Amino acid sequence: MELKNLIVDKKGHVGIIIINRPPANAWTLEAFLEFESVLDEVENDKEARVVVITGAGEKCFSSGYDITDYENLEKSAPKGQELWKRVDRFSKPTIAAINGYALGGGCELALACHFRIMADHPKAKIGCTEVNLGVIPAWGGTLMMAGILGRSRALDMILLSKKISAREALEIGLIDKVAASKDLMKDAMEYAGLLAERPPIAVSCVLKAMSAGKYEGIDQGLKVESESTRILSKTEDAVKGAMAFLQKRPPVFKGK
Repeated sequence: MELKNLIVDKKGHVGIIIINRPPANAWTLEAFLEFESVLDEVENDKEARVVVITGAGEKCFSSGYDITDYENLEKSAPKGQELWKRVDRFSKPTIAAINGYALGGGCELALACHFRIMADHPKAKIGCTEVNLGVIPAWGGTLMMAGILGRSRALDMILLSKKISAREALEIGLIDKVAASKDLMKDAMEYAGLLAERPPIAVSCVLKAMSAGKYEGIDQGLKVESESTRILSKTEDAVKGAMAFLQKRPPVFKGK
């Protein structure tokens, strides 16, 4: 698929997805369909072990839905929810490198990622601001923010449509790390590199177990843990990990 709204790159084992719809990097149905295709590609790429998602430019990570695409709203609304849920349940670690405003659906995308690193500059604000428009976060934001912050703090953020800085977001646990603007992608890629060194099959199993527990309940999560343990015991990575431990050297995992 020819990409008009996204830029895709890969450095080593790290896939990079850049939302490229200046000035606000807002989402249309066309952009959603491209994103879906890119997620398919990255998920099926055995060499890609981690995904970094960011926005083009310095002003905006993503402002959410592009209101000029209103004619496609009926299809876009469920597609946005479906794709953000897919990011939340992705089989490989996802990192949001929040380079500027992450508002509305853009905030929800950042919340769906497994990790969030945010630039520390005045243009970088994050929040689910939909209630200002008389609507609500509808791409999973109400549940994801509550899961991260707890109900009362999430309600405070959403009902008052708060937009907070990177430092404020770090303080309440909405993001995981603050980076200087010039160092955002460097920091995100360094962390992605650390994750990429981990055994990919085991990493995927951890994500799958957590996802099952979150969406299907603790019993299913425990079941996935047990199944994963059985699968992992037969992998080359598990054998190499044990040998490296006994030989007191760093392991090199191949994803086999």
